[in-house]
Order: sequence, then structure tokens, then C-alpha cells
Amino acid sequence: MLNNVSPRILIVDDEREITEILADLLSEHYNCQTAGSAEQALSELRKAEFELVISDITMPGMSGLDMIPHVKQMCPNTVVVMISGMQTVESAIGALRLGAFDYLMKPFDLRQVEAVVKRALEHHDLIVAKQRYENHLEELVEQRTAELDRALDSLEDAYRATLRALTTALETRDQETHGHSERVVSYSLRLGREYGLNREQMKALEFGSLLHDIGKIGVPDSILRKPAKLTEEEWVRMREHPLHGQQILRGIEFLQGAARVVAQHHEKWDGTGYPLGLQEEDIDVNARIFAVADAFDAITSDRVYRRGKSYEAAAQELDDWSGRQFDPKVVEAFHRVPKEDWEELHRLSLLPKHDQFDVRRMVQMAESHQEVAVR
Repeated sequence: MLNNVSPRILIVDDEREITEILADLLSEHYNCQTAGSAEQALSELRKAEFELVISDITMPGMSGLDMIPHVKQMCPNTVVVMISGMQTVESAIGALRLGAFDYLMKPFDLRQVEAVVKRALEHHDLIVAKQRYENHLEELVEQRTAELDRALDSLEDAYRATLRALTTALETRDQETHGHSERVVSYSLRLGREYGLNREQMKALEFGSLLHDIGKIGVPDSILRKPAKLTEEEWVRMREHPLHGQQILRGIEFLQGAARVVAQHHEKWDGTGYPLGLQEEDIDVNARIFAVADAFDAITSDRVYRRGKSYEAAAQELDDWSGRQFDPKVVEAFHRVPKEDWEELHRLSLLPKHDQFDVRRMVQMAESHQEVAVR
């Protein structure tokens, strides 16, 4: 046995002589209790645990066969052995099909009874040991999964810090848009959560928003920082930056989704954008979401040559360009986000970086939308 406590056996038969014979035989080594009916046996099983139930098949009221499913449901680990006379041998075989472990034939061979009981209790020990092993494995898997999740979170934080450092370095080349990447990441994630993106899509949106202008590394300072209006030739060079960005991120597996945002964030819903002239749903959903968040930030942010406009003005401008520059469903999602949320995200973007809203929290919020299809 798995421990030093005597196994508990419940003997069930409407013939008292049978229960007494079996109890006398087995009580030297086991803790035996008797019941005169299946109903009484089930009542006893509700009160205490038994390793083994030995039950007659034919009894008034509920039969032993009818009792088996109830025992298995109430006490899955309890082993059942049936008692059968020669005339009910077919029922004994049927009992095995219902989940009984074995059966005893009347009249009893006492050595056979002892052998069957021993095998049944050994079987019970194996069931319990297997269950403990499986529970241990589940606990071990949960523990290892938690450790892996922490390691992946740490690695993801390291990626995020590296990418933010790169973005900060890029923004030193373009002071007019300083802080733009931080704001547009927060705006994009809030809009993505409203739209119904899942966790993986939210991660791609976060990194794509953060790196959307990485391709400007390939644009000369003479063009990028030119204080005057760009010439047509210079605009051609400037419009190459999405493809430069896609090329930079090519081959980095965890940034595959982000690379689509980088490559397509200047595409327009009606197909008049660049660099490929994609339209409608041919444009990556994250790029369509980013485009609205990016425009909202551009409209509401101060520039050297103008003051930022109000939320209301920005919302109206998004409506005006819905169906042309922007995906109408993304604009609808924008309007579902309370004005106060946008204002709070803007306020947080002005705080020192260590006090800012952790965008990973926004990604984690999307887990509740894991099964939600993108509208």
C-alpha cells in the first residue's frame, strides 16, 4: 500500500450472511464496512472514502450494475469488484464493461477472494500513483511555463528597450517630431485594443509603431532636415523610407509583423498612398490602425509653424478622410474610444519616461480579446 493506513473496503450485499463472511475474512488486514443495498452504499461513499467496493450484482432496488456509474462519478479512484453467481456470469462480464475491475463467483473460494482483493487494491495504488505523477507533471509544467514566461517577458523588455533607444537616436535627427514615436505607440495600442486585435497583433502593432520611421536612416540629412519645401526629386527620395525600413527589418523573425507596419504605414485606403499603392484590406490591418493614430498625433501636436488642433478638430478631419485615406472601420473604432482616454494618453506622454504609461500593459489588456476576430 502507499501508506501504513489499512485500506477501507465497503462490502455491499442484501444477504447479510455474505457481507459477514467477507468481512470476517478480510477484516484481519483491512478496514471493512458493510451495506445492505446499493442506495446505502452510495450514502456511505458520500461520507467517507473507500479504496475498494465489493458489491453483489442482483439486489432489490438499485442493482450492483446500476450502482457502478454512480461510484465512478462520485469516487473516480475507488475500485469496484462485483459478486456474481453462476446464473449471472453474463452480468459480471457486463460489469467489467461498465468499469468494474474484476468479479467474484459464488460460492466463494476464499483464496480467490484474497487474491482478487489484493489485485484490486494494488490497482487502486497504481491509479493513485499515476494521478499523483500527473499532478506533479502539471505542477512542473506550470512552474516551467511561468519561468519561461518570465524569461520571455524579460527578453521582450530588452528588445523593447533596445528599440526605444534606437528610436530616440533617430528622433535626434528630426527634432520637430521629438516624442512622436512614444505617443503614437500609445495611441495605436489604445486604438488596436478597441478594434479587437489579439495579443500577437498588439505586439506587432507596438513594435511597428515604434519603428515606423526607421527607414529614414537611409534618407540624407540634407533632405530630412531641410527647413524649406522639398523638391519633387527630394520627395521621391523621402518616399523611399518605408521600403528602406522593411529592408532593415527583413530576416528578424520577431519583427515580421512590425515590418509590415513599417512598409505600409503611408499606404491609403483608396490606393493613392505610397510606396506600393495598396488599397483597402490589402493594406495590413496594423498599418491601417497606425495610420489613424499617426494622423491623430500629427493633427493634435504642436509644430514650429503651427499649434496643435483640438480633439474635436482632429476627429472631424479623420471623418473627412474616412474611406479615402483611412479605413472607415478603424475611424469608427477611434470614435468608440472616449475623448478622455486620448487626453490621458497625451498627458502621460508629457511625463518623464520613468513615469510614463507602460505600453506592455496595453498589450496584456488585449489577451481578453484573444478569440475576437478582427472586425
